[in-house]
Amino acid sequence: MFIATYIADQNFDASLLSDIAHEFDTECTAGRLVSVEWLDEGRAADLVFEPAAEFSLGDCAGLADAMRERACSIAEGGFGRRLPLDVIVQPAAHREKRLLVADMDSTMITVECIDELADYAGIKEQVAEVTERAMRGELDFAAALDARVALLEGLDESVIERCLAERVTLMAGARALVRTMKARGGHAILVSGGFTRFAEPVATEIGFDRAIANYLEIAHGKLTGTVRKPIVGSDTKEKTLVEALADLGLDPSASMAVGDGANDLAMIRRAGLGVAYRAKPIVAGAAAARVDYNDLTALLYAQGIPSAEWVTA
Repeated sequence: MFIATYIADQNFDASLLSDIAHEFDTECTAGRLVSVEWLDEGRAADLVFEPAAEFSLGDCAGLADAMRERACSIAEGGFGRRLPLDVIVQPAAHREKRLLVADMDSTMITVECIDELADYAGIKEQVAEVTERAMRGELDFAAALDARVALLEGLDESVIERCLAERVTLMAGARALVRTMKARGGHAILVSGGFTRFAEPVATEIGFDRAIANYLEIAHGKLTGTVRKPIVGSDTKEKTLVEALADLGLDPSASMAVGDGANDLAMIRRAGLGVAYRAKPIVAGAAAARVDYNDLTALLYAQGIPSAEWVTA
């Protein structure tokens, strides 16, 4: 069996769900609709279906896109405007995950920390442009990081704590996602191409088991403009996922990886459920699942966990 989870934060009523189910049952070639159930009425619902013989796991992303487009089209007819709707398609087996490996910047928090540090140095626009290109996969990540950090040479170390306090905000749903998974026996790792001085407190605040990130070198209270090697990048993220699966004795199907940039692609492809979260086009186009509109609690709905079972404290 496969499950298509529809998630919307507004205007998702029983009538629309009925129309989507009817459309699926009469027009969709993916398979036979077995059941339709609300996870949270008005917010998220599951369509369970038996796949057609020619349907395979590799088709999940394309099928989710098609289902999303059709559902949005139905909604436009009813509401006169496009519904912000996410659709995640996956096998029903091993739906609930036991390992989460997550990116930090623009995924678990709302900003790119290096861009915010650069703002204190008066060079945010220059650094942010390089960050964007690196996240789109247009630049080598390690080289781009070295180049950006070099521009921060001489910045006072105290700016890090100031930036953390003034600029770093958790992404909506981050706490609920991590704390709910952990309360249900899961393990969570934050692995970032950013910096330990941000990743460690963010990981603690959200509830991750541990954090892996780059180490900004500092001397005499000033940033030296260098990062300790080796740099935490795509390879480290993928390796972290693979090693955690082995350490925990888990099958890859029990894992979820989430991120937004090109350096997240390797771990996203390795995970049982790889999620592009409000991601750059290169990531959104390659991930098996994507969340474009909802917050991180969409990843709890994707696991079949209704809001009554979420842990937020």
